[in-house]
Parts: sequence; structure tokens; C-alpha cells
Amino acid sequence: MVELINLSWIIALLAIVTLRFVPANFKANVAAIAVVANSIVTSWLAIFALSGQIISFTFYGGEIFGDIIIRIDQLSAWFILIINFTCITGVFYGSGYLKAYDNSAKKLSLHWILFVLFQLSMVWVCMIQNGFAFLIAWEIMSLSSMMLVIFDTHNPKTLKAGINYLVQMHISVVFLTIGFIWVYFQTGSFSFDTFTTYFGSNSNIWLFLVFFVGFGLKAGFIPFHSWLPHAHPAAPSHVSGVMSGVIVKLGIYGIFRIISYLKSDYLLLGEILISISVLTGLYGILNAAVHRDFKRMLAYCTIENIGIIGIGIGIGLIGLGNNSPILYYLGFGGALLHVLNHSLFKSLLFYSAGSVYQQTHTRDMEKLGGLIKSMPRTAVIFLIGAIAIGGMPPFNGFISEFLIYSGLIQGIQLHDMTQIILMVLTFAGLSIIGGLSILAFTKTFSTIFLGTQRQPLALKPHEVSIQMLVPQYIIIVAMLSVAIFPQVYLQVIGNILSGLTKSVVIPQPTEFANYISIMRSISLYSMLLVGVIICFWGIRVLALRGKSQVVGATWGCGYTAGTSKIQYTAKSFSKSLSKTFNFIVIERKQYEELQAGEIFPKDKKYTSHYHDFFEFRFIRIATNRLIYSANYFKFIQNGRIQSYVLYGIVFIVAIFILTFFNIVP
Repeated sequence: MVELINLSWIIALLAIVTLRFVPANFKANVAAIAVVANSIVTSWLAIFALSGQIISFTFYGGEIFGDIIIRIDQLSAWFILIINFTCITGVFYGSGYLKAYDNSAKKLSLHWILFVLFQLSMVWVCMIQNGFAFLIAWEIMSLSSMMLVIFDTHNPKTLKAGINYLVQMHISVVFLTIGFIWVYFQTGSFSFDTFTTYFGSNSNIWLFLVFFVGFGLKAGFIPFHSWLPHAHPAAPSHVSGVMSGVIVKLGIYGIFRIISYLKSDYLLLGEILISISVLTGLYGILNAAVHRDFKRMLAYCTIENIGIIGIGIGIGLIGLGNNSPILYYLGFGGALLHVLNHSLFKSLLFYSAGSVYQQTHTRDMEKLGGLIKSMPRTAVIFLIGAIAIGGMPPFNGFISEFLIYSGLIQGIQLHDMTQIILMVLTFAGLSIIGGLSILAFTKTFSTIFLGTQRQPLALKPHEVSIQMLVPQYIIIVAMLSVAIFPQVYLQVIGNILSGLTKSVVIPQPTEFANYISIMRSISLYSMLLVGVIICFWGIRVLALRGKSQVVGATWGCGYTAGTSKIQYTAKSFSKSLSKTFNFIVIERKQYEELQAGEIFPKDKKYTSHYHDFFEFRFIRIATNRLIYSANYFKFIQNGRIQSYVLYGIVFIVAIFILTFFNIVP
């Protein structure tokens, strides 16, 4: 097993060296081979771990690191498999996606080297059980992903998004470092195993909250989410798909890892986590429903789904606090399954959105329309992803959300009135999230793919290459496997949860099997319904074969209008919602109103855009004050060589005086 782990970084090293020298048109192939090879090696280890054979070994890292434990347990294995699957689809989709752009060999070399390093660092984050070494792997992951985000280096907005992401990831590292050092001073070791000792003899809540901030920045809980709406639109679409699919989930992995060592404060932490998560889900989907940049909209949907996962984690913690195995399994089980489900349908949505962007060169929904005619496969793929993310059967999103809903219903049967009220309010919040999700994706799909083209495009869009479609088909198959065979996945999750906590082993309750049976029946009936619809569609196709058909205009209701402006726009579709919640979704308009005596008005332009509430109300103000204060010290860096020489002289004189009076040795 040790040899296989060493083989993973050897494969990456060989790929990095090879990518420097191969021709530009082979670089994507080399990266794909490396990603697949690394995925096979590490997935083989993960499958062993899921079967109950935990892989663990220790090597000495010197006086600084101490003993570094490399361990693949069932929790690590679950996330490693998700990472590998998403990276495989991402590298194959990305190799087709980048072919449409004129990129230099050096740029492609750097991009694919970073992608290989990105995958390897994420896998190692899941394997390392030493705080110091974990931070190094975490930093490599953050730096490589930041460089992938700024692939389009000539665009100032892209560079700004990358810097914003890097700054926030380093804030995350600061909190994680504080947490690891805190434990080190108490226990004298950076090993994760010492968390058991710390939590067993100290209050659990404060250290957990420090780690929650550090990991929550990566995951995207509010108010630590503001990097997502900038980084995801800026990155190439295959990078956006992988980042949204798995990198935010490593924040969830970190939270699960810390929870596995907790000894007390389960109820309080569960209540805090549920409250933050409900607000995160509502905030994310409200913003997704009003934004008109479809990649930014998908970024806010990621925030929404992180909220859903957080609700599941909170239910599991409350189950631990109440010694309720069914709450424990429904909450944590729903969260872990939603981690997988979200990685599937969100990467699918980003890939299909990338196909649209590649063909139209715009992310603005208001400039699109009618693409289902020229990109029918992409339209169907996006529709499948939209149905899945809305939590509707027969797709996989329904399965994990059903578990979380079931956990909330079980929570209503608790005896503590505070917890009952929290569960009821959470159930209501989750229901609103689901409804708004359907609204957001109805708006997005109909604006982009239905109706008629709103503005002329530079080139006529057409369906993307089979190389870009095949990874999306594979994701759909994986989604359907979760929907049709949920018992297979939930059995694996049940095994993970049976050994998750270090303090107590919680056996799987018999009621959990009943929920699995219900979900399997619902999925089966949903598939039968889809099958009936397909049969009727096939009958219609056969009946019309060989007969003449008349194609009419989409909006020919009584008459055919000569303009596409009669269609709903993305803004008009969600205008009522944005007005209702204008205290959260802040809109800024640029429009010159008509004057009282203006009988023959000139042509006017109307533009509007939405601000992120936390960024506009808090982060922007804080950064502006910081810049304002820093400007007082601009005179120090004035560009004059004489001043810099003077600084050196002053420094030397100061050292001389301090040494002369023995102030410094």
C-alpha cells in the first residue's frame, strides 16, 4: 500500500516533467493520462478502505513535522473517490473545451501541470493526519486552484477574482493554523489523534468554531462565501466544475473530520450549524434566482447546496446529542450523499454552461435565447442537471434531500421544545430553498434555451464536440445510478457512519433500511413515469415519420411578432422576487428618468446589476477604510532612490546606537 501512495506522486512528477516538452496538441492527453492513472491508484486504495481495511502508516518528518500519519479511512475514501471521478470528467471535458481557444504551448503546459497538481493535493488533503503537513497540502491546493482560476490572465477582472480568492484562502489558513497550534500547545503534537485528547479534557465549542471558520471559508458558508461568485465565473468552465464539485467539499471534509473527534457540546454546535446553514441556503438561492450571469448564478447555487449539506450535518450533531441513531444516520447520511450528488449535478451544470459560453462567448442570459434549436444535446443535459439540483425525482438530488427532510421530520418528534421549533423552521426554510431553486433554474433554462434569439451573436452557435459531451453523459449515468440504486450508496455511507465518531460506535438503526426502501420505490415509479413519457414520444415520432410538418414561430400566439423583445427576460422573470427581498439582493440601476417637459425623448439606456449583500455592506466598507488608511503611508514608497538610500542609512545608524547601548545583542 505504501508503494501505491508513493506511486501517486511519482505519476504526477512524471506528468509535470513530460508536459513541459510535449507538443501543444498532446498536452491535454498527457494530463488526462496522469489524472486517470492517479485516480486508479488512489481509488484502489480508497475502495480497500471502504471495505473496512483502513490503510495507515507513519513516517518521520523531522523535528519540525514529527511523525506524519498517512491514513485512508472510510471518510477519506468517500471524498477521494468523489475527487477522482470529478477530476477525470473535468480533464476530458477541459481538453475539448480549450481546443476552441488559441492558447500558447507555455500557457497550456502551466495549466495542465497545475491541474495534475491540483488533483494530487486534494487527494493528499484527505490522506494526511498531521496538522503541519495538512496545512502544506492545503496551501498547495489553494495556490494551484488560484492559478487555474486566472487562466485568462489578460482580463483584469479575472486577475482580481484570483487575488480575491487567494486572500480569502489565506484567511482560511490563518484560522486552521490557529486551531492546529492551539491543540499543539495543549498536547505537544500535530497528529490528528491528539484531538481526541484535547476534546476529552476541554470545552469543544471554541476550537470547533475556529476550525469551522477555516473550513467554512473553503466550503462557502455565509458570511465566508464571497470568493465563489467571483472565482467561478472567472475560471475556465472545467475548472469551475471541479472547484464547485469538489474543492468546496474539502471544507465539508474538514468539518466532518473535526466532528469525528468531538466529545461534547453536540446539541449547541448542531443548533449553530443548522441556523447558519439555513441562512446560507436561503441567501445562496435568492441571489441565484436574480443574477443574469449564468456562471455567477451557478456559483450562488453552490452556496445554496452547501447550506443543504450543513443542515444535514447539524441534524447529525443533534442526533449525537440526543443519542438518537436515526437522526445521526439521516442527518450525516443525507449530508454525505448530497456531497456526492452535488459534485455530480453541479459539475454537469458547469460543463453544459461552459458549452454555451464556448459557442456564444457571453455569460449574459439576456443576450441569449432559442439555443435548444442549435444545441439540443447541451439543452437536454442542462435540463437534467436543473431537475436534479431542484431535488426532483427521478434524479439523484431527490435521494439526499429526502434523507435530510426525513431527518427534520424525525427531529420534530424530539422532546425539547427549542429543538422542535428549530426543526420546524428548518423544514420551512428547506422547502423555500427548494421552491426558489426551481424558480431559478426555470428562469435560466427558459431564457437561454427557449424562445428566440435576443441579440445577434458574432458566430452561429452549434453543438459542441463529442469529446465535451461524453464526460457529461458519464455524469448523467452516475446520477441515475444513485437514483435507481440508492441502497448501494447508502450501505457504503452506513459503513462510514458506523465508524465515524472516535468516542462511541453508533449501530445502524433498523428504521434506516425503511427509508432506503421508500426511496427506491419512489425512484422506480419516477423512472416508470419517464419511461411512459418516452414511449409516447417514440409513438409520436413513428406516427409523424414520412409526413410533412410545418414549423411555426415560437411566439406565434394569434400573430407572429417581428421582435424578440416580447419575451420574458431573466430580469423580468425574477423581478417580483428581487423587489420583495431588495434588502438582501441589492440592485443598482443606471437610468436617466424622463423630464417633465421632454416631449420627444432621446434614446436612453437602462442597465442594472446586483451586489452581494455581505460584500457590499461589510467587506467593501472594510477594504475601503483599509485602503484609505494605507494611503497615509504612500510617502514612504515614493520612487526616489535618495529616499531609499536614506532609509538604509537610518537603519544602520539605529542598529549601531542600539548595539552601543546594549539594547540589542
